[in-house]
Amino acid sequence: MRIAVLTSGGDAPGMNAAIRAVVRYCGYQDIEVFGINRGYRGLVEDDFIMLSKRSVSGIVQRGGTMLMTARCPEFTDYNVRKKAAENLSLRKIDGLVVIGGDGSFRGMNELYQDFGVKTVGIPGTIDNDLAYTDYTLGFDTAVNTVVENVNKLRDTMSSHERVVVVQVMGRRCGDIALYAGIASGAEIILIPEHKTDYDQVVSVLSRGKKAGKQSAIIMLAEGVGNVDDVINELKQRSPEMHFRSCVLGHIQRGGTPSQADRTLAARFGARAVELLNEGKGGRVVGIRDNKIIDMGVDEALSQPSNFDEKLFELARILSL
Repeated sequence: MRIAVLTSGGDAPGMNAAIRAVVRYCGYQDIEVFGINRGYRGLVEDDFIMLSKRSVSGIVQRGGTMLMTARCPEFTDYNVRKKAAENLSLRKIDGLVVIGGDGSFRGMNELYQDFGVKTVGIPGTIDNDLAYTDYTLGFDTAVNTVVENVNKLRDTMSSHERVVVVQVMGRRCGDIALYAGIASGAEIILIPEHKTDYDQVVSVLSRGKKAGKQSAIIMLAEGVGNVDDVINELKQRSPEMHFRSCVLGHIQRGGTPSQADRTLAARFGARAVELLNEGKGGRVVGIRDNKIIDMGVDEALSQPSNFDEKLFELARILSL
């Protein structure tokens, strides 16, 4: 049996750990494994490399992805996907593991539906925006990166008695802002799942100042809007306050993956190989209640949002 693995979309800490898990679990099962460079682009361009236990040594602690990643918008074209399927067939590859987000999952599902390529997806995205799984690979590390940087920001904001609006990633999902906001003691968390009431934000800041707070942290999910627009709204309502902005940006994608992400990668990678070894395809793996699960791609991507309203309310209470 032969299996190939690729990483697609935005990189996430833990992708290398997942590649390592796939390769080493394949070795345990006497399965040959190939790596595909630069995601779907490499699949179309036939950029394959043979992987062994030794070729994935020393990568478990590395961020990013040794296989690299690239956008491939042309993969939406049927004939382009046909070429990709032919490349897999020519190498007699029986299954494909795709590590990525929802767009990557849709691409692999089309390979499965159109050409019968057995595919299994591992959710690798810092955004934690796949509702079928409690956590995605890279989310925990990204949150810890935000918390580490906000700790430093609070030091300087306190020294100057300022309010800093920290913009974090997450696309349309506010999980990074929510979890990092709670862990760093942010006074206010702004997320796309809740409409922003700027008058209420200013009210909270004013109460804090009267109570003796020297500074404040506002955690802003990028799905809410641009940090400069948010600050302009706040300045109009409270011109006497001193606001600063910080966009953490791609720093959230990099860095050494946390223990939680490394362990999750190992569990995801092993289960993905097991599914392919069982002849299954069109599946994705995930985690619920600390148990590894799998389900069909269509079912997984159709799951409604599972934003934790109770956690958001707890964050509000603790910030008072």
